Amino acid sequence: MAFIRSYRPGDRPAVFDICVRTADAGGDSRHLYPDSELVPSIFAAPYVELEPELAFVLDDGEGRAVGYVLGVEDTPRFVKAFRRDWLPVVGERFPAPGQDVGTPTPSDVMAGLLHDPERMVLPELVDHPAHLHIDLLPEWQGQGHGRALILALLDALRGKGVGAVHLSMLTANTGARAFYDRVGFYEIDVPGADAGEVTYLGRSTEA
Repeated sequence: MAFIRSYRPGDRPAVFDICVRTADAGGDSRHLYPDSELVPSIFAAPYVELEPELAFVLDDGEGRAVGYVLGVEDTPRFVKAFRRDWLPVVGERFPAPGQDVGTPTPSDVMAGLLHDPERMVLPELVDHPAHLHIDLLPEWQGQGHGRALILALLDALRGKGVGAVHLSMLTANTGARAFYDRVGFYEIDVPGADAGEVTYLGRSTEA
């Protein structure tokens, strides 16, 4: 029986794999990024390294992580730690794209995100200081596991006195939006959010 548990360091390879296999608007992104550690270095590794107490995985019952939710308590504080403590670890492997790069590749776009953690701090999100990322392998979706992961993180955030959380998602990922609507998220108006390509959602940490 699958169950939710806290992240363990041994889960790192599985978390990276889940991240890559769900990074193309919910689909497999392995065809987009030649280096399989680029996307996890932005959306997974810094979370489990900097705030592991807010990382939870769906265990398949045999010790393998097949889904996760990763959170941070305070986004501005996380961004400072990202630049100070995490970017020096991976920045040389994934350098920022130059101004004359021409038409950027998907890897260029991701490297740009890596080197701009301050993009996560927006005035419209001040009332939702925590944020999260959640991903499950396709075969584990639609069974209530995503809701269970969200509730585990909300409980942990609530225990830290955090009242609200936000996330960002690709607007085109309508399946993810339907899930977030079902678990109580609502849209946060962020004018000009990447020309409508990104949607911001939030909710209270109350169960």
